[in-house]
Amino acid sequence: MGAASVTVLTASLRGVEAGLVKVEVSVSGGLPGLDIVGMPDSAVLEARSRVRCALRESHFETPREHVTINLAPSDVRKTGTAYDLPIAVAVLVATSQLPPSVAEGLLFVGELGLDGSVCAVRGDVAYAMLAHELGLGLVVSAGSPLAGEWAEGVYGMRHLSELRDGTAALEPLDGGCLGPASARRDVPDFGDVADQELAKRALTIAAAGRHGLLMVGPPGSGKTMLARCLPSILPPLSEEEAASALLVHSVVGEPIDLLAEGVRPFRAPHHSISTGGLVGGGRPVLPGEVSLAHQGVLFLDELPEFSHATLQALRQPLEDHVVRIVRVDGAYVFPCDFQLVAAANPCPCGHLGDPGHECTCTQPRIDAYQARVGGPLMDRIDVVVDVPRPEVAKVIEGRGGTTSAEMADLVASAREFRSWRERDLDEGESPPPATELDTRARQALESLARGLSLGGRGVVRVTRVARTIADLGERELISEDDVVEALAFRPRSKG
Repeated sequence: MGAASVTVLTASLRGVEAGLVKVEVSVSGGLPGLDIVGMPDSAVLEARSRVRCALRESHFETPREHVTINLAPSDVRKTGTAYDLPIAVAVLVATSQLPPSVAEGLLFVGELGLDGSVCAVRGDVAYAMLAHELGLGLVVSAGSPLAGEWAEGVYGMRHLSELRDGTAALEPLDGGCLGPASARRDVPDFGDVADQELAKRALTIAAAGRHGLLMVGPPGSGKTMLARCLPSILPPLSEEEAASALLVHSVVGEPIDLLAEGVRPFRAPHHSISTGGLVGGGRPVLPGEVSLAHQGVLFLDELPEFSHATLQALRQPLEDHVVRIVRVDGAYVFPCDFQLVAAANPCPCGHLGDPGHECTCTQPRIDAYQARVGGPLMDRIDVVVDVPRPEVAKVIEGRGGTTSAEMADLVASAREFRSWRERDLDEGESPPPATELDTRARQALESLARGLSLGGRGVVRVTRVARTIADLGERELISEDDVVEALAFRPRSKG
């Protein structure tokens, strides 16, 4: 007979947060077997078979007594396979096959293969964050993709048999370090895009001011390629930004290699995506694409093809930078501070205004197609640019024009100038628009706004874009040229 009762620490995922769970094991007489209680789901219940096989393959003895395993707190639903390793450790300590000191000061997380191998699970960053908060060490699979500060105090296991030598023999996980982006090899360069200088200018403005951007043009004009180049001109992730983005990607089980090197995420969901897939949901509740784009870019190609309900679900995340999902077991909050970039054809056939092709759409079809996006979402898009089909000769010659390096320098300078300009303002405060316009710019804005019948919302939007253009030119006051250029990029909808 082993120890009367043993407790080993592990954790459960709830949204993007990890909560402490105690694996309590009691060995008693009766029919041999493993019972798991504490609101386990089917994956947790299947741990009984995995643990039994893993113990045998690791040359430990399978308990011949009745083993009861409680996952406390028992009123919280337990999901996934991360409980395999802590259950096995608790059983081994309870049956006196390992000393109690093995589990002291450590938090165990991992899935077990039938051969005793320890496999990685999603959410390692969340587990590491919890372990740091509690002052505990963390034992995970040696293949866990942890990086930077989150790899400190984390130990990797390849096989359950390694515990025979005690946890002191486990090697610290080598997670490397976070640093400036060096993985831009996977991000296309704007220099590869020929004959789209106006669109590149719009993307530079959008990147400098974090404005929502919509590109409108016929098929084959390069809208998707331009959008995929955008991360190449954005500044690298700061340590704080990288940590929050890593947390979301880790919980979902997405690769974090590029994030660990400072490259901002770029997400491009298909237009058939559900509302839950975009903003989050499911069972268990997981972050959606807007959260996976946190601190990066969310690109919606073929924007009018997305369902109306899905697009309107973006309104609150764009405003609040968080997604709140309420379920029976409580509320889930996911971060989603992203930059929205979208692309659309001008009409259903895609050739409206294209000099090389004839549009076959009727005016009612065109109006209905363009109205699918909806005014409330368009209100959150500051920059709209037409992307015409590039000239064939320039494409053949391969003349790409402005490169990502040149555009990135402009974006970095503009953001630095803006920080200097706002150095005396309180956080979240912005100066009144009238104080940022020079005399001629104010006169031009008033005259053009009346001529174009712009409402208050439209004037604020144009002023906001003009302020970014002035920052690109490192001007403290907005000039008349800045206003005129901002008006050229205004959304098509009135107001």
